[in-house]
Amino acid sequence: MMPEQKTILVIEDSATQSMQLKKLLEGEGFKVLTALDGEKGLAMVKENHPNLIILDLQLPHMNGFQVAQELKSSPDTRQIPIIMLTIHGEQESKRLGFQLGATEFIPKDRFATKVLVETLRQMGFLVNPPD
Repeated sequence: MMPEQKTILVIEDSATQSMQLKKLLEGEGFKVLTALDGEKGLAMVKENHPNLIILDLQLPHMNGFQVAQELKSSPDTRQIPIIMLTIHGEQESKRLGFQLGATEFIPKDRFATKVLVETLRQMGFLVNPPD
């Protein structure tokens, strides 16, 4: 019997980065949904109940901190792990992200995808050994 396919919602305003993450995560066996802004992302969470959310901080309409705050304040969504993936690596952003309930905070750099895959492995979302 195959394990149930996990769903990840990527909330990222860059269509290019969103598609790159989608391709990477689908290659790891996940069902991947994408939203290009925080409001659409929140609506998709309510509709699809993903197992995990990858959230950019710089988003149109609502930033990632506002999205995280909204998700963590609702009993229906507060248990969904959030990985913040962002160019903002400074300590204040990290502190606020963790304060708002983020599980992990990954800076967007040349190692981001490797760190993301390893984070998913450590969280138990991936069981296959690293390449």
